Amino acid sequence: MPTSPTVRRRQLSAELRRLRLAAGLTLDAVAEALETSRGKISHIETGRRKKPSIIEVTALLDLYQVKDPQQRTAVLDLARQSRETGWWTKYDDVFTGAYVGLEAEATHIQTYEPMGVPGLLQTPEYAAEIATASLKRPADVDRHVEARTHRQELLTKDDAPEVWAIMEETSLLRLARWPELLRGQVEHLLAAATAPGPVTLQLVPLHAGLHPGVSGAFVVMQFETAPTVVYCETLTDGLYVERAEEIDAYRRAFDHLQGFALSTRETVARLRELLP
Repeated sequence: MPTSPTVRRRQLSAELRRLRLAAGLTLDAVAEALETSRGKISHIETGRRKKPSIIEVTALLDLYQVKDPQQRTAVLDLARQSRETGWWTKYDDVFTGAYVGLEAEATHIQTYEPMGVPGLLQTPEYAAEIATASLKRPADVDRHVEARTHRQELLTKDDAPEVWAIMEETSLLRLARWPELLRGQVEHLLAAATAPGPVTLQLVPLHAGLHPGVSGAFVVMQFETAPTVVYCETLTDGLYVERAEEIDAYRRAFDHLQGFALSTRETVARLRELLP
């Protein structure tokens, strides 16, 4: 997978915290030794300070008595990679938070969407309508669609992540009053669901009743060299879940949702029935 500075920042933060604890130092002790604030050190360890300088990281390694040249090089390489700029920063008015940077390096993505089509599977026309329905300003809609289309290039890469998407049938039934929009989106989903590739798609039928997805949309992202993260979308931004027990709860919910959803073969059949 290509290097994502977002993931590298998470790895750097975790490693610097681990080294501090191994050295037996508190945040206050580090702040006092480096003549800086406790908050600054805490922000470096939590990733809130997005781009700690090489000088800052070197000072921390010295204080933590990290003398092994290979270990120092590895940490400093993480620091340099974390300062790179991902393509998505061009759209920082569209993509808020760290989500797209995490998605860019995920190896497996499990996504549940109760109200719409998952972002990676939207047509440009559908993305434009969603942006309009979300009260985006008309001048921002084209930019939203451009950013969404760029994001979907992830699925065309040789090392594309395995994506398992579960969505509600009602998301498509809502489009019945716009036959052309519905046809285009359903055909796009059919292509993704039937072509050899990284996408597995399931529809939750209208008659499924109440199920574990009633709490809202979520995405479980797994990485080759970083801890799993769950993302829960909100109206203006999103929440990131990283505690193991909470991640397990979302994994269980996704497993149960697979049982409520139509099988992949049934999903393809139902999509064909929905074509106007």
